[in-house]
Amino acid sequence: MAGCDFFHQQIMAITPMMQQYLDVRRELPANTLLLFRLGDFYELFDEDARIGSQILGLTLTQRNGQPMAGLPYHAADAYIQRILAAGRKVAVCDQMEPPRPGKIVKRALTRILSPGTTLEDHQVDARKNHYLLALDFAKDNGFHAAWLDLTTGDYAVAGEGRADQLLSVFTALDPREVIVPEQAWARWRALDAHDSGHKALLNFCNDRPLSTLADYQFAREEGLQRVLETLKVLSVEGFGLTRMHPALGAAGALIHYATESLCAPPGNLRTLREYRPGGVLLLDPATLRNLEIFRGANGSREGSLLAAMDGTVTAPGARLLERWLAAPPLELVELKRRQCAVGELLEAPGMTGELQEYLKCVRDLPRILGRLRNRLKNPRELGGLRDTLQQIPLIRQILAQYDGDSVRGVASRLSEQPELCDLLERGLADDLPNELVEGGFIRDTYDAELDHLRSLTRDSKSWITSLEAEEQKRTGIKNLKIRYTGAFGYYIEITKSNLHLVPDDYIRKQTVVNAERYYTTSLKEKEKEILHADEKSIARETELFEALSTAVLDKADSLEATAAALAEIDVLAGWTRLAREWDYCKPELDEGDVLEIESGRHPVVEQTLRRERHGLAGTRSFVPNDTLLSASDEQVAIITGPNMAGKSTYIRQVALIALMAQTGCWVPAKRCHIGLVDRVFSRVGASDELARGNSTFMVEMNETANILNNATPRSLIILDEIGRGTSTYDGLAIAWAVVEYLHGSEERGPRTLFATHYHELTQIDRQCARVRNYSVAVKEWNDEIIFVRQVKKGAADRSYGIQVARLAGLPVSVINRAKEVLEKLEADDSSHNLLRRRLKTIRNAEANGKETGQMALF
Repeated sequence: MAGCDFFHQQIMAITPMMQQYLDVRRELPANTLLLFRLGDFYELFDEDARIGSQILGLTLTQRNGQPMAGLPYHAADAYIQRILAAGRKVAVCDQMEPPRPGKIVKRALTRILSPGTTLEDHQVDARKNHYLLALDFAKDNGFHAAWLDLTTGDYAVAGEGRADQLLSVFTALDPREVIVPEQAWARWRALDAHDSGHKALLNFCNDRPLSTLADYQFAREEGLQRVLETLKVLSVEGFGLTRMHPALGAAGALIHYATESLCAPPGNLRTLREYRPGGVLLLDPATLRNLEIFRGANGSREGSLLAAMDGTVTAPGARLLERWLAAPPLELVELKRRQCAVGELLEAPGMTGELQEYLKCVRDLPRILGRLRNRLKNPRELGGLRDTLQQIPLIRQILAQYDGDSVRGVASRLSEQPELCDLLERGLADDLPNELVEGGFIRDTYDAELDHLRSLTRDSKSWITSLEAEEQKRTGIKNLKIRYTGAFGYYIEITKSNLHLVPDDYIRKQTVVNAERYYTTSLKEKEKEILHADEKSIARETELFEALSTAVLDKADSLEATAAALAEIDVLAGWTRLAREWDYCKPELDEGDVLEIESGRHPVVEQTLRRERHGLAGTRSFVPNDTLLSASDEQVAIITGPNMAGKSTYIRQVALIALMAQTGCWVPAKRCHIGLVDRVFSRVGASDELARGNSTFMVEMNETANILNNATPRSLIILDEIGRGTSTYDGLAIAWAVVEYLHGSEERGPRTLFATHYHELTQIDRQCARVRNYSVAVKEWNDEIIFVRQVKKGAADRSYGIQVARLAGLPVSVINRAKEVLEKLEADDSSHNLLRRRLKTIRNAEANGKETGQMALF
């Protein structure tokens, strides 16, 4: 390290403390700032101090010519987060023992923090999973992947799947950090690949913190050995994997990276699962964005489907909901089990509310156990585990009152652990500190030896208080104080104005700015007695705490199963409240190809409207609509109507209802029947990627191409205004061809909702048997329109664009001029307007029952 060389050149006599620093610093990876604990501060030295002072706004000082910058120990968390946000890693070197006068404090590297490996509660979002993703690039330019949430131990490898499928998974996981093999990544980045999958993955990685490892860290054989050793198994076959699984190299790289971060192998990994894309409903990145599944329009959780579905009251429940929504299963048995559990909970609304009150007292068991297993021990978190165990008997009592098999099945996975609960209640104090070094976390009367040591400490400190009063009286110095510091021990402090009153038996210890410090023989002896009792007291408390932690870890597997059941109960209880409050129905699910919704509503918009009309909470302001699609009959619905009428809301609500149903949730509708969907695709809105060289129209065509190339007859597709980003003729031609392609020549095709302003498309039903026309109704009055928000059969006759422009507030002169231009265009003899008139003639003839010839547009 350049910093270490600089120190060696500049410091003639390296102190023991500085030698500690150098020994730690030279072993750290690049791009890492070292926080070195000195008393109540973390110090940065040399180049780290220069960089840290710029990132954190710290004052840069010098000692013996060496740059220094310090930050308070108790405020370190906020500073660490800022360093991580700046794209750098943080190494923490802590004091491993209390400071004692005249002795060098033992220090050691305790953590290397990076965005994907933080564990502490204040460094992660409690309601989100915190994944680290590893990508390994194959010789055929493909890739393999593995991911790990170190806070909970969720550990997975990607099975065989296409790049677009895996990218969908990665987008849903939203990893906090990506690790790649250095040389393979450089080669892969340099590829002159034109396929959209390569570009999309490159953009995905560039948008996140990325760290590189040596390529050999991704070797499959070494990865297999790391997995076996960490999971303490002899074979991966028990996890459904083979020794030749291509993603084992990436799985091993995760363990190596986590081990570097924790300064020890991760202790909370117990299983490795394989992700198989064929078993879940897939959502590509564009669909996740367009439908606002995990993030709303403003980029936050607010306004998203996740937020609308979230009735959880615990952090593990919120994370489980996120995982269920990211990978909705295609197993009818599992989906119906979740549906039935909601139905059973609905039968007793009062008990569900009581159940949620108890759940609010449940702490984050998965992350508490994860930190314990990774040697991050916090008395307050062990108290949280105790508090959770106290709630489980109460939760089981409530669940036992339900008759349904689904609820009782979840309840059967709850383990009360009465012996462990009793041990923690007897052993832990009511008010618990965050740090072991503070002491005071073991309850009085729990241990006789600790009680004796505490009495010695209390008696000795009382003696110090009495001595101070006696010395003030004996010397006549009223402001005489007896104080204590970790570096100098106990001392008598006397201001300089009273030095003439100092007795002869006082021995000078230290000079400070406005006072002198002294000690006496009796004070020195009492200091040894107090410090000895304090040290032994904290050592005994730590010993007892370790025993309590061991007792917890002995039950960790059972506690994890209980935590998983509690999270599931939380999600199901939240869905129950959602169904009751918003009048949701239980959807009928099967393997058929019909998608039928009666009086469906948009879950997010409906909630938003009620919040905006809080004073009218008893009324419903959202207009429901019906939907009927079938892969073999009413396959494509062409939806026309003016802007602002609700076309986009309608088609999105159909996709969201289908997605909600396939998580097991009840849905906002009067009745719902859905044949399972394997993929949901959407192309809505107008967006560009100018920084990446993509115009609005190119983004639209990329997303459309993805849909056409990957949709199956079991897919659900929503398309909004395809072709509007280019000229009218080009756009109409593309839109027409897309509809024809989706319809195809086979007997089945993907269920599709196609919203458009191209009224010419309404004639495509004449040559495509499974195409139907729908429109969003409006009412006209005095040249103004009233939005009815009702979807009805039949095509709209026009778009009402000028009327909508008036509603937007365009000047009257602009509106009047637009009308004049429109009249002139409609009177023009251009081929496009001839086409419009031809279509109008056909519609009028059909309305009068006359025959018309087949019109071939293309």
